[in-house]
Amino acid sequence: MSAVSVAGLEGQLSEAKRNVFLLTLAQAILGSAGPLSFSVGALAGYQLLGADKSLATAPLTGFNIGVALGAVAVALAARFLGRKAGFILGALLCSTGGALAAVALFRTDFWLFALGLMLIGLAGGFTQKIRFAAADASPSFYKAKAISWILAGGVVSAIVGPQLAIFGKDVLAPVTFAGTFIALVPLGLLAAGILCFLKLPELKQTVSSAPARPLFEIIATRRFITGMICGIGSYALMTFMMTGAPLAMVIGCGFPSELATLGIQWHVLAMFGPSFFTGVLITRFGAEKVVAAGLIILMACAIVAHMGVELWNFWLALILLGAGWNFGFIGATSIVSSSYRPHEADKVQGFHDIILFGTVALSSFSSGQVFTAWGWSVMNLVIWPVAGFCLILVLTLIFSRTQKVV
Repeated sequence: MSAVSVAGLEGQLSEAKRNVFLLTLAQAILGSAGPLSFSVGALAGYQLLGADKSLATAPLTGFNIGVALGAVAVALAARFLGRKAGFILGALLCSTGGALAAVALFRTDFWLFALGLMLIGLAGGFTQKIRFAAADASPSFYKAKAISWILAGGVVSAIVGPQLAIFGKDVLAPVTFAGTFIALVPLGLLAAGILCFLKLPELKQTVSSAPARPLFEIIATRRFITGMICGIGSYALMTFMMTGAPLAMVIGCGFPSELATLGIQWHVLAMFGPSFFTGVLITRFGAEKVVAAGLIILMACAIVAHMGVELWNFWLALILLGAGWNFGFIGATSIVSSSYRPHEADKVQGFHDIILFGTVALSSFSSGQVFTAWGWSVMNLVIWPVAGFCLILVLTLIFSRTQKVV
């Protein structure tokens, strides 16, 4: 390799490391909005309602709807404004949503609070794309490290978000939780400032020799159907249980909200921590077996939750819930991604994400309904039929030896 080529490669790597560092900081900051919202969103919604508390989790449903809309909005923003400006817009949406949620708490306006969380979720849809930007901005040999750095930022978010929820709870007393959401304003502005220093390279368009198949042909394959159902099942169960857990701990069992928030912190750490080696496990054992392990861990979550309502039951169940989601969802995503060719990705991913986040939004809404009507014990029972059905599907795929698309 010539000296000019080596110098050019070193310059490309140096620029990539700089972009990944900035994106990791932004991920750590903006990613904290999700754990923060889920730590106290249902509790704040509960206190805004009157006698009927069944809509307590509706603001978190708004958050999930926002994430789904954000997945579309970030693509439009990147197309018309550029990726850098799109990410900055997402950061500003986080600040706006936090401010609106705080104002809603001062005004005791439930639906304005739900709108504020929808905006925070919309910003979360933009944040979801940071890992792809980090990979796109890196040479092929550095992509894996780039994604690992972004995942490290997610682990930081799992700590920062719940801690902000705890420390901000009574900052603007007597309005509980207003300080928690107002904290998102400076966080979003800080992330926007960091993102201003990005220098993202232009994406190069690739042309495939194989013609793209119709969408229906792709989504009708066994691999796609199994991967999508297992991914949706894992994500929906995780959201259903995570959304209801703070209500069960604080309202149902009388634990302080700080302990419920710490439970969510351990849960989110369990969601993202295993990601550093989940890919290695998928390579070693196959995505299908990793998904099966994740579903079994989700069933273990139900067992622990059924055993009692002590603090350790909630915390351990939430940890297992996070780990089960990690294996189940990442493994299922790997199965789905092996069912289509690279130039078919946009339409398949778009279809998949619409179904996924629509179902997740429904699961977060039904969480409050089920808890109010039947309690935490019945919520745990929901895991069994969903995880069991998904497990049967993935075991069928394992034994059928259905091959991935090449």
